[in-house]
Amino acid sequence: MAVPARTCGASWPGPVRTARPWPGRGPRPCPDPRGPASGPARPLSLLLPPLLLLVPLLAAPGASAYSFPQQHTMQHWARRLEQEIDGVMRIFGGVQQLREIYKDNRNLFEIQENEPQKLVEKVAGDIESLLDRKVQALKRLADAAENFQKAHRWQDNIKEEDIMYYDAKADAELDDPESEDVERGSKTSALRLDFVQDPNFKNKVNYSYTAVQIPTDIYKGSTVILNELNWTEALENVFIQNRRQDPTLLWQVFGSATGVTRYYPATPWRAPKKIDLYDVRRRPWYIQGASSPKDMVIIVDVSGSVSGLTLKLMKTSVCEMLDTLSDDDYVNVASFNEKAQPVSCFTHLVQANVRNKKVFKEAVQGMVAKGTTGYKAGFEYAFDQLQNSNITRANCNKMIMMFTDGGEDRVQDVFEKYNWPNRTVRVFTFSVGQHNYDVTPLQWMACTNKGYYFEIPSIGAIRINTQEYLDVLGRPMVLAGKEAKQVQWTNVYEDALGLGLVVTGTLPVFNLTQDGPGEKKNQLILGVMGIDVALNDIKRLTPNYTLGANGYVFAIDLNGYVLLHPNLKPQTTNFREPVTLDFLDAELEDENKEEIRRSMIDGNKGHKQIRTLVKSLDERYIDEVIRNYTWVPIRSTNYSLGLVLPPYSTFYLQANLSDQILQVKYFEFLLPSSFESEGHVFIAPREYCKDLNASDNNTEFLKNFIELMEKVTPDSKQCNNFLLHNLILDTGITQQLVERVWRDQDLNTYSLLAVFAATDGGITRVFPNKAAEDWTENPEPFNASFYRRSLDNHGYIFKPPHQDSLLRPLELENDTVGVLVSTAVELSLGRRTLRPAVVGVKLDLEAWAEKFKVLASNRTHQDQPQKCGPSSHCEMDCEVNNEDLLCVLIDDGGFLVLSNQNHQWDQVGRFFSEVDANLMLALYNNSFYTRKESYDYQSACAPQPPGNLGAAPRGVFVPTIADFLNLAWWTSAAAWSLFQQLLYGLIYHSWFQADPAEAEGSPETRESSCVVKQTQYYFGSVNASYNTIIDCGNCSRLFHAQRLTNTNLLFVVAEKPLCSQCEAGRLLQKETHSDGPEQCELVQRPRYRRGPHICFDYNATEDTSDCGRGASFPPSLGVLVSLQLLLLLGLPPRPQPQVHSFAASRRL
Repeated sequence: MAVPARTCGASWPGPVRTARPWPGRGPRPCPDPRGPASGPARPLSLLLPPLLLLVPLLAAPGASAYSFPQQHTMQHWARRLEQEIDGVMRIFGGVQQLREIYKDNRNLFEIQENEPQKLVEKVAGDIESLLDRKVQALKRLADAAENFQKAHRWQDNIKEEDIMYYDAKADAELDDPESEDVERGSKTSALRLDFVQDPNFKNKVNYSYTAVQIPTDIYKGSTVILNELNWTEALENVFIQNRRQDPTLLWQVFGSATGVTRYYPATPWRAPKKIDLYDVRRRPWYIQGASSPKDMVIIVDVSGSVSGLTLKLMKTSVCEMLDTLSDDDYVNVASFNEKAQPVSCFTHLVQANVRNKKVFKEAVQGMVAKGTTGYKAGFEYAFDQLQNSNITRANCNKMIMMFTDGGEDRVQDVFEKYNWPNRTVRVFTFSVGQHNYDVTPLQWMACTNKGYYFEIPSIGAIRINTQEYLDVLGRPMVLAGKEAKQVQWTNVYEDALGLGLVVTGTLPVFNLTQDGPGEKKNQLILGVMGIDVALNDIKRLTPNYTLGANGYVFAIDLNGYVLLHPNLKPQTTNFREPVTLDFLDAELEDENKEEIRRSMIDGNKGHKQIRTLVKSLDERYIDEVIRNYTWVPIRSTNYSLGLVLPPYSTFYLQANLSDQILQVKYFEFLLPSSFESEGHVFIAPREYCKDLNASDNNTEFLKNFIELMEKVTPDSKQCNNFLLHNLILDTGITQQLVERVWRDQDLNTYSLLAVFAATDGGITRVFPNKAAEDWTENPEPFNASFYRRSLDNHGYIFKPPHQDSLLRPLELENDTVGVLVSTAVELSLGRRTLRPAVVGVKLDLEAWAEKFKVLASNRTHQDQPQKCGPSSHCEMDCEVNNEDLLCVLIDDGGFLVLSNQNHQWDQVGRFFSEVDANLMLALYNNSFYTRKESYDYQSACAPQPPGNLGAAPRGVFVPTIADFLNLAWWTSAAAWSLFQQLLYGLIYHSWFQADPAEAEGSPETRESSCVVKQTQYYFGSVNASYNTIIDCGNCSRLFHAQRLTNTNLLFVVAEKPLCSQCEAGRLLQKETHSDGPEQCELVQRPRYRRGPHICFDYNATEDTSDCGRGASFPPSLGVLVSLQLLLLLGLPPRPQPQVHSFAASRRL
């Protein structure tokens, strides 16, 4: 059907004025009578497919005489919308006027330059100096500890009452009437201390004493522990002296290989609600300091003899073994009977990071016992894994950990082929469960391959025996002496005492004693000394407000994990694992950033300008931006520092308010008494002065600020003069904008709820004052999404109110729902360009929705709209044909901004797929939008309900009914161990119901860390006017889409759907829980990393004769029954010290 000639008139240039802010409740908007506008029509893209040009010539399905608007008609509407938006922003935004104000006040500020190379080198030097002071303190502590232990005389008859120390858990145990120490009566001469609150530690501390923490499963009264407490007491004076030399020192800690932790200053232990499973030897910083990196292959015997309890013990043992590995280590796990095969999808060694270890732990639970034992198959598989040089690995300590119930084969031929005579691979063997097998072959394997033999007869032996191998790996370090005394800095992790995110400098402490006169040197590691550095202390050394809202400093380690980054914000932390966020996960990954990351890991300097994608602060939008990256290594550490600057942040303003009268004048505009005439002022909650009390309530914070300013001057030494002067200057600058532009304008005439200006100096001025009641943006401009996006984008940035699809729609009441429109103020002075402020307006949603209909209609001037119906020959428009035609404005993130459908007004701010899934999918398929998917590894999720394996991570075995009916099980030591744990569970308020995070972490922990998949949409490659059809037979829809010039809006006109038969898949924008990328695929293309520069895995003088001499014996049924009866009568036996193969060696 032919389309009739368009008879509707031209547009008008000025903003449409309305008689009142709510046109729907009164007279319709009146067009400006100033006449039609002229101007060239926007040209069509030459690349527009020819066939699509025919689409407007088609009549709407089912229509008779009226038709879908022609393309030039809709382009005409688009120009009207562009002119209206530009007109309002020119009148009220005040961009040009604010530029003039800055130029008029040119004498009140200077323009400073950010020189990236100098900046990053200075910050790197400052961080190096900070860490070097901690290194010196570490060395003093390690030297003192070695000397104190060497001078200590071992006491066999030492008693608990002979030792005076502050037991960090004593207060919690005394408060708990069911505590073990309370029940049996502690004989320790425990100190009771007074504490004072210290903001640096975020805790109550005592600077005169150290505190001691002893793991729950270690008996405090054992001879080994008492001797350890005796000699480490002398460290107290060294801790105190260190603090005198460097008052900024935080926790100083000695973690002993016996499990004792002595730390300074003293503070009560943060006891969890459940049982406390903290053991310093399993902390990331201790593991890193106690040994060099490891390549480990774990092989598990799953032959038919390994069944029931023994297999369950093995599964738990493997999980505990994995927890002793850090990100510097590589591992694989395999099971074997006649053949060996990996338990997971990993076919080679993989990095022992959190996600890979999770895959192993889940896979291990699926192991099934069957077949016959074949040690040869297991060891050949393990040696082949360790000899594979085509993969990334640690290339330091190499070891095989074998878990079995016993066997006769020594597989000597395998060792001769793969490991002898150099014995570069250590072999550790673990005899698991209760049995009568001869363990001599297992001992022989370990002893002839520089390893160790352990026995795990029951649950209680798992934790201690899966970590003791670290003492063997520490031998070459001890024998290397001073060469091995090198400080290492850890990954970021959560401090167990509440300090927050920290890194720790570690230094091993060696046993310098001789076994006897003329005997060989002792080769045992005593422990690890550590000093914490809070990330906040490092951040304070970095520039922040001079870099602008989108500039920042970051740092990474040799694994590519971030030490500093504005996106390092873990929602919850697990005390058992470090916080490992890769640089490429902290930002949106691309090839340029991969290159930058590699260069930083290699310790190089560099600079590169790149075009990249960034997420908005609220994670709803994607912007394509230009960034300058500059990086240098931080000497004497494994860290590298980077600086990121947008081109517009090369320069920044520095106020120069030497005139005190002017200071006072501008300061008065911060007083609430001026808000009614000058607009409400929000000030950024920055650290302007040391004595300024912080508050989350901006009104209260402003009050505190004003009270402090009445006592001090902006030039006071206790204040940050740069921040204060810039704040006061911007107060005066924005007040002049009120005076020159806003005060004389009638906002209601143009349906505006508010006008505003925000500045780098920290001022957000909202006019009129009453509009501040509904202002929900962050008072810190640098943390406000509209501010940062406006700086990164040209033109007018629309920001509809945020709506979650799970929440109820917006309530259009009290005329308060608005849409923010903002734009950056670009200031050019000489050849220097910067963007010191953002200005904007807040549109009245309902009034502008009505105005939107008029602007996208065919009427001109004062004529009344005429409906285009079947009896007339004309084009439909968005005003009178809203029953047939859908007209919307969608922003660059795909969120609804305005609609001609009244029932959609309460859906403004929602992702458009939730409003019209069919149309949004068509826009995406036609390249108006591009999708970006990424993963957030720092999210917090509600705890999952416990499953069958809920206790597995803690090493707790839950017997089956078959086990209870099996007499052999009841006579096993494992049954006895379970009874002990059941009784401990009663004492510690139900062991089995304890959440692992609660058991070891914060009592307040309720959520767990999880991975969330994020999907954002942004404008695609299409930048032209575009008509097409959503093809679906009788349900087909015509639509037109066009970008609005100088905005982040897409104007869409479409036929309303006639039926729902063509409902396609809905595009999702909201976050969804995810397992993350497929780990099995990721390990095939591992990210670049480098291990520590030092490796100590061999020493020719190592004595390997101490390699485990355990003995296996069947338990006595009579003894077990007798002890059980005593327990049932309420007479718990006195806990005994942990007995293991290293006990004799630990005589200090």
